[in-house]
Amino acid sequence: MGPIVSIYEGIQTAIKVFLAGILSGVEVSGRVDSYPEFLAKFGDRLVDGTFITLEQTVLAIVVAVAMATVFGVGRVSNSFLIRSISTTYIEFFRGTSLIVQLFWIFYVLPFFGVVLDPYPAGFVAVGLNLGAYGAEVVRGAIQAVPRGQYEAAYALNMSSRLRMRRIIFPQAVVIMLPAWGNLLIELLKGTALVGLISVTDLMFQSRQVYSLSYAAIETFGTILIIYYLIARLVITPLMRFLEAWMSRNLKRN
Repeated sequence: MGPIVSIYEGIQTAIKVFLAGILSGVEVSGRVDSYPEFLAKFGDRLVDGTFITLEQTVLAIVVAVAMATVFGVGRVSNSFLIRSISTTYIEFFRGTSLIVQLFWIFYVLPFFGVVLDPYPAGFVAVGLNLGAYGAEVVRGAIQAVPRGQYEAAYALNMSSRLRMRRIIFPQAVVIMLPAWGNLLIELLKGTALVGLISVTDLMFQSRQVYSLSYAAIETFGTILIIYYLIARLVITPLMRFLEAWMSRNLKRN
């Protein structure tokens, strides 16, 4: 555990120094005299909240990608029942508010015998919501694959499952990745709502810090920068890397 603790403390220090450099000229408000003092008092809380936000984001991405793949493929199925189930899921979660879905999963499902702690309830709700939008991206990408690819697969006498797995879906992934980049950024921002059910994410911690310091500019300016950095330095480069990697592999194959 020693190296992990050292890495964690190093990341905390790096984030504090970076933020202090960005906001050092900002006029201080509330119960602190300077931004470095603000970070010294409340930086650990914000860093802890950032890690919880990252965890929620990663877990929600897993849920969203799984749901989008299953129901996106289901939308182009030859089975009327599968298409109907997929359409119902997509329209329900796209047509209702994420915050309402979050409250339903956490507060209402226990009346039906399904009890989730705040942490899993948060990423499940965000994942299910963004998965519905992702399913339409998957459907559109599958239908955007040139018809000649379908005809070639028919000519090789491939089954529908093998055709989808070996020919259609790999090409659809390349088509859908740019749209998924936008969805994942939306998913990141959607995790800010999980604090409403007491998940100690970045937004939850920022409200706690503000209630203690009344330093609005420092508190919300800091989390604004953190959310931007996660989107700009983590999600965007990752999606660009995946786009380039998938394109190279597709051409090679």
